[in-house]
Amino acid sequence: MTTLNNKMDPLMKIHSETEHIRLASGTPIADRVVSDIFSYTEKIVQKVVIREVSGQKSWKDKIDQIVISRVFGYPLMLLLLGAVFWITIAGANIPSQMIAAVLFAFQDILTHWFEVVQAPAWLHGVLVLGMYRTLAWVIAVMLPPMAIFFPLFTILEDLGYLPRVAFNLDNMFKKAKACGKQCLTMCMGFGCNAAGVVSTRIIDSPRERLIAILTNNFVPCNGRFPTLIAIASIFMASSLVFSQSLQAAGIITLIVLLGVAVTFVVSWILSSTILKGEPSSFVLELPPYRKPKFGAVLYRSIIDRTLFVLRRAIVIAAPAGAITWIMANVYIGDLSVIAYIAGALNPLAKAIGLDGFILMAFILGLPANEIVVPILLMSYLATGQLTEFGSLLELKEILIANGWTWLTAFNTMLFALLHWPCATTLLSMYKETGSKKWTFVGFIIPTVIAFAVCFIVAQTVYFFGLA
Repeated sequence: MTTLNNKMDPLMKIHSETEHIRLASGTPIADRVVSDIFSYTEKIVQKVVIREVSGQKSWKDKIDQIVISRVFGYPLMLLLLGAVFWITIAGANIPSQMIAAVLFAFQDILTHWFEVVQAPAWLHGVLVLGMYRTLAWVIAVMLPPMAIFFPLFTILEDLGYLPRVAFNLDNMFKKAKACGKQCLTMCMGFGCNAAGVVSTRIIDSPRERLIAILTNNFVPCNGRFPTLIAIASIFMASSLVFSQSLQAAGIITLIVLLGVAVTFVVSWILSSTILKGEPSSFVLELPPYRKPKFGAVLYRSIIDRTLFVLRRAIVIAAPAGAITWIMANVYIGDLSVIAYIAGALNPLAKAIGLDGFILMAFILGLPANEIVVPILLMSYLATGQLTEFGSLLELKEILIANGWTWLTAFNTMLFALLHWPCATTLLSMYKETGSKKWTFVGFIIPTVIAFAVCFIVAQTVYFFGLA
């Protein structure tokens, strides 16, 4: 199978020739080609097509005047984005609790079976408290949001709205020397970055597809939403008067906008350095508005997307749970391995506004971002197993008792947004590019950005004595 890595070399060779043509004419060659095609087509149409003059516009044209207008197009996108987040956040709470109750109840049954056969305590710990409990947590946290978000996303896609979002954002991606279709892959990343990476197949240009792959991580996925929502709700939104879900949706929307801004900046830097090239023209014929076929929507969103992503997460999270339990229960002197490593990481973590346990939780959360908060609570409370919290108030009390300030909360949110991709996404990067080099680049870029941004924020706050 031909990979992106194999396609990049000839693409780089023709870049200099393309750049020469662009400089000579003052216009990108892709724009000139498309402009000539449309000009020629328009001349033919004028000669052979007879149009009936009508003073009335269709309802579809009237809708498009709003949806793709410069004045209303962007506010409408933000409104719909916030609405999707609010529905996902508010709708996932009860199903998550129900699934967690069932799965954790089955954990008690497994424990009873291990006691009946008199299995060693360490085997019960690795398989049940480590592997199974991690799987239960990932499924309970990840499944409901994806089962809500992906159908909503697919409905917007079937309605014909997402192509209009791509149309609105095409100019911004073009300024970043990327492809307007990257908008669609970025939207898919909200559900899962691994799915977003796979969806870059819709981009024809190998260079632009690689840019989309390397930057998809900057939009938060469902695995990072629980961490962002919990912290935003208890530290950032407590003074507002609206409902908690609306508060969280508004703050998460702002976080997402920051991630989108970083996507544009990094895309432009990549296009100007290691992935030089002209943006390809995004010729898009806006599809008609149509009624979604709900059977097809459910199949594509649940089978093709939700269960596909969940299966990948489960395969990676299971061994991670076993390793995490071992590290939490093997001691070096009076400290567990987790606590020992967290102590070693603490100076670096303090420099970026976090602490050693938070940084350790993100490191151990590499297989699945859903387990970052449980690992953090397990480390703070020294329980030896993944720990769930009964309420946001209880979580806030635990975090404050362990030295959290507004800076800790803010930088944890920044780090959660910008840090390295999860293992599932990295695996998808490798499969899509066929290159260990580009997979490593996809890991190192967000890692450097996360540390740099958090370091600048923390050191600025420390310098002015604001925390």
